[in-house]
Parts: sequence; structure tokens; C-alpha cells
Amino acid sequence: MPAAKQSGFPPLALQCRLSSAFIRPARASDIPTCIAIRGMTRENAISEARLSELGITVASWGEQVASGALLGYVFEPVERVAGYCFGDVSTGEIVVLALRPEFEGRGVGRALLHHTMLSLQILGHVRLFLGCSNRPEVRSFGFYRHLGWRPTGRVDKYGDQELEYRFG
Repeated sequence: MPAAKQSGFPPLALQCRLSSAFIRPARASDIPTCIAIRGMTRENAISEARLSELGITVASWGEQVASGALLGYVFEPVERVAGYCFGDVSTGEIVVLALRPEFEGRGVGRALLHHTMLSLQILGHVRLFLGCSNRPEVRSFGFYRHLGWRPTGRVDKYGDQELEYRFG
């Protein structure tokens, strides 16, 4: 298991300009907004109540970020988080990528995913994985495959197809 740096973010976690906004490392204080955005996504929206049923709360998610167990990035144009991506430091799982619908199709999701993937690679992961719908009509199906993610043949506990990305 790769060790996280004391701050919870590897050196790549520097601010990055993206079309008059920026991507920055996520903080525990971002989690209430992240949970709200998760309920706003156009496909696969999950309400705060449902997340809570799954054990995902502001407190639990915030603690994972504060402790360095989850690393992530947020896209924050004009002082308002509009999207985010988080990865599990110990397993290499991309846990979640979500955007406000009005920011879709602008390359923001790809940039957030890229930052998270590279940070996990810096921590020593050579293989990353995530759960994704196995239905071609769902946008994430093509999104990840277009970026080089491949099916493993496994299904996760939520019924999603596991995809993996291997570096090198």
C-alpha cells in the first residue's frame, strides 16, 4: 500500500488554470458542496439522504479527506465548486467524479480525472480502477473507455462494471 504524504496530497497537487477557473486540491471543507453536486448530476444523481444510507456523510467523507485516505481535486470557477474527483490512496480506486450539469462537455471532468490519476500514480499505483455503468447509453460508459479504461470482467457491490487503467 502506498504511503500518503503528510498533507494527503502528492507534489502534483498544485493549482492549475483551466479556462479562467482553476483546479485545486480538495479540502474537507469542500465536502458539503461535493455532496450537493452529487445530487445534481444529470446521470446517476445520488441524493444526500441516499449517500447517508450508504454511510457517506459530510463527516465521514470529510474525515477521509482530512486524514489523507482520499485525495481529490475540485474545479472552482468564481469561488464556487463546480465539479470534483476523488481517489482512494490505499487502493487506487477512483471513487467519484461529478460535475454540475452546466460544466459538462468542457473538458473539466477529464482534467479532474487526470489530476487524480496522476496523483495516485505518483503515490505508487500502477493500476487504478473504478465502477462504471455497463449500459452504452450512459455517458460514462464511453467517457472512460475513450480515455483508455478497460473492463476487468468484474462487477462491484453496486452492480457497476469494474474498469481499470494501467500505467505504462
